[in-house]
Amino acid sequence: MKIVLLSTDDREQKKRYDLEKPIVPTPQEALLQGLVRFPDIEVHVVSCLQSSVTSPQKLADNIWFHGLFVPKIGWLRTGYQGCIRAVRKKLREIQPDIVHGQGTERDCSLSAIFSGYPNVLTLHGNMRSIARVNEARPFSFLWLAARLEQFTLPRTNGVVAISRYTQSAVEGLTPRTWLLPNAVDQNFFAVQATPAQNEPPVGLCIGTVCHHKNQNNFIRALAPLASERKFKIIFLGKAEPDAYGAEFFDLIKKYPWCEYAGFANRENLKNYFQKASFLTLPTLEDNCPMVVLEAMAAGVPVIASNIGGVPDLIQPEATGLLCDPQHPESFATSVRRLLDDAALSSRLAAAAKAHARNHFHPEVIARQHVEIYREVLK
Repeated sequence: MKIVLLSTDDREQKKRYDLEKPIVPTPQEALLQGLVRFPDIEVHVVSCLQSSVTSPQKLADNIWFHGLFVPKIGWLRTGYQGCIRAVRKKLREIQPDIVHGQGTERDCSLSAIFSGYPNVLTLHGNMRSIARVNEARPFSFLWLAARLEQFTLPRTNGVVAISRYTQSAVEGLTPRTWLLPNAVDQNFFAVQATPAQNEPPVGLCIGTVCHHKNQNNFIRALAPLASERKFKIIFLGKAEPDAYGAEFFDLIKKYPWCEYAGFANRENLKNYFQKASFLTLPTLEDNCPMVVLEAMAAGVPVIASNIGGVPDLIQPEATGLLCDPQHPESFATSVRRLLDDAALSSRLAAAAKAHARNHFHPEVIARQHVEIYREVLK
């Protein structure tokens, strides 16, 4: 079987055209780690960029990479027409059996549905829901991405829904769905969280600082607990220079138990997990957050919002704790529980690591993807 994965290359998002290796987004990279274990499957990763780049021909023995130069005029302002044409030309060379578009927010989904080949899409973020939660202004990126998603869903052969939340959101809009979560990078299973015994516990809160990630309400909710217990919360992720970001930094300055450490790549993230006592995710909207999968694989207890696709990942009181983001004080209650009950913390971490290995390991997820491809081709 010959598969084409249409994926973004984060060299484009970061404008790092000088780098010689593609930066494949985390969910796709983990899937490729699994597909490597199927040598009879030929995989071609195709990405569009606005500059010519140097790229390796192969990422593994059975995985090829193709970086396609598309001038700026061929992107969003023309409905990604340049990307669609460049991908169709490359597909005529590759002659795949099936095309898999990764994400609906950029060019990949359009290139998949106009490829001329059997195709499926994976929704990594429900763009219509994200636009609604963020009250996206007309013609903003989120507003346009939501409409792009609405356009592509009926035109694919099916959607790989990474949560029941997504499956419900696309019901009636697409011919077929399969429920299958993201894979987690296999390297996180080698991490084992071992928090320092003689220092205050460290909690992590990871995600872009923005309204729907809900960091500001989370900080305010933990303030009363911080006045009676010693702990630190480290915030990781990009912070935009907007009103929400300004409010966030005011809160960071106000509360000494809060620390902002900026964006952390996957390698640095493993180091943070190794020293963490828990992970918190107070998000108002999420599909299949990778930080939850990664924390579980690393043996870090997780406290997360009981919304979106999160309940598909966490079994309450067994592999993590779920809270109500509309009542942020519930996060303070759960943080207190972990601080007071070391046995509970250890039990959740061990169960989460075992659950992640059985359900989110790259080989497990890749095998199920191959079964989906075969079903479509039948």
